[in-house]
Amino acid sequence: MSRRSRRTVNSPPVIAPTGATRQPVLITERGRSAAVLLDVETYDALLRRLAVLEGIARGERAYSEGRVVSRAEARRRLRRWLGARA
Repeated sequence: MSRRSRRTVNSPPVIAPTGATRQPVLITERGRSAAVLLDVETYDALLRRLAVLEGIARGERAYSEGRVVSRAEARRRLRRWLGARA
């Protein structure tokens, strides 16, 4: 999402319901769904969940492709990685 646009709009009637109920607001254009308005906390939570699910999908794909290491090797790599970051 781009946060560069900082136009001032008279939007409280549209935004108020998202903060009070934390429910998404469906915005329509000519009777058809055009956009969804979410409060910031819900949006950020969705991004975090998506990142976790994408990580799980990458892990499952790696496993199905045989790109795995033993537990001992994983621990060695993790220790080395943590040591390099400390």
